[in-house]
Amino acid sequence: MNGKTAIADNLIQHTPKSVISVAILGAESTGKTTLCRDLAAYFESPWVPEYMRTYLQAKWDKEQLTCTWNDLLPIAQGQIELENQLALQSAQIIQLNDSIKDPNHKRLLFCDTSLFELMVYSNWYYGDCPTDLTNAALAHHYDLILLTEVDTPWVADDLRDAPHEREQISTYFASQLKMHNKMFRRIGGDRDERVQQVLEWLS
Repeated sequence: MNGKTAIADNLIQHTPKSVISVAILGAESTGKTTLCRDLAAYFESPWVPEYMRTYLQAKWDKEQLTCTWNDLLPIAQGQIELENQLALQSAQIIQLNDSIKDPNHKRLLFCDTSLFELMVYSNWYYGDCPTDLTNAALAHHYDLILLTEVDTPWVADDLRDAPHEREQISTYFASQLKMHNKMFRRIGGDRDERVQQVLEWLS
């Protein structure tokens, strides 16, 4: 192992060097998806949806059941598979675009959540996290990590369940990022202000 933690094959992150990845994390209903969409539209770049929402919405629609411990690894696998696919597609755009002559040209990929967020929520709700998920979450790298502030209205849906715990969860996110030496920036404000903040950081 050479001192390195083994990562399960189906949880390995594959981000080409030509892709700059941005992960957006935070408590529920704090504008993560909206920010992802806005940034992707501004930069004409792909964005990675939150696989957990698709997975759990389908489970809710079929069985009226919410997330359990046994759902965590399938969700993690679906999330990183989707991220890897879009990262590869983003890199291929550079290779196929004859107008891009700069060999150092970078593409952007915006990720609506990451395995780190899934790990944080697992520890928050269950007091534990599957080892394979933890190992992968801590090994994955993003060029910029954003933590959304709790300054947007809470909007109810079938899956959200913590309207009064968002501040506590946000604080927990920050503590986990710091504990694992993950550099991050807090982002808040209205939609335009958030996009402008990211533009400044990426420049």
